[in-house]
Amino acid sequence: MKHLMIALAVLVTSGLAHAKKDCTSEPKAKWMSESDFRKKVEGLGYKITKFKQPGTCYEIYGTNAAGKKVEVYFNPVDASIVKEEID
Repeated sequence: MKHLMIALAVLVTSGLAHAKKDCTSEPKAKWMSESDFRKKVEGLGYKITKFKQPGTCYEIYGTNAAGKKVEVYFNPVDASIVKEEID
């Protein structure tokens, strides 16, 4: 039973980690440029303090339009939000 619980925990954890970094299946040729992405997201009220490109996502750390700290994963093709964590 103990081994089953450990195996289940590993599967759930690895699945969640993978899911949050799988934002698109489109090739990079269809992705927005980083500068166009930044302009679009900043136009939505986000202030970017850190930009990353993990896996198939664009990820930002910064603040939202309400001034709250955020970590957001975006689809790099259309800048739609895939996952957002607000502090």
